[in-house]
Amino acid sequence: MSLLVGNKAPEFSGMALVGGDATALTPENAFKKIASEDYKGKWVVLFFYPLDFTFVCPTEIEEFGKHYDEFKKLNCEVIACSTDSHFSHFAWRNQHPGLRNLPYPMLSDFTRTTARNFEILKEETGYALRGLYIMDPEGNLRYSVIHPEAVGRNAKEVLRVLTALQSGKMTPCNWEPGQKTLN
Repeated sequence: MSLLVGNKAPEFSGMALVGGDATALTPENAFKKIASEDYKGKWVVLFFYPLDFTFVCPTEIEEFGKHYDEFKKLNCEVIACSTDSHFSHFAWRNQHPGLRNLPYPMLSDFTRTTARNFEILKEETGYALRGLYIMDPEGNLRYSVIHPEAVGRNAKEVLRVLTALQSGKMTPCNWEPGQKTLN
């Protein structure tokens, strides 16, 4: 399979830590198996981050949480993913104040299958780079970007790209939602 924009995106599945108030979650209600087929008919932003309990990662995860309602208004679900276990996600969210009320799931890719399928696994470290993928409601890959470990992403830029993709129009450099398109 070739991971190119316009092709079918790889499928994903696994145990996830659900969204919501982490302090109210217990091991009995915190975890849910999720899969790509659960999101048919919706846009999906799937973003990988290297590791729980790190420095840049929580800044991104928290920022996507702050903009989650904007993604929802665009019929888009957000899913964070790392090669850590769902138990590690649970411990981290309970420990880190900025992650306690995260509204979207954190997928565990402990087997590294999803990271390999999305061609984002850094084999020598065993973790995923900062890959971000936007998939359309039919499961086609519409956007991908990869950042190195030390460079965080911009949730507002992802919203801008998502809006541009949903417009179905050509958008010039520096286009912002509400501005004229090229056709």
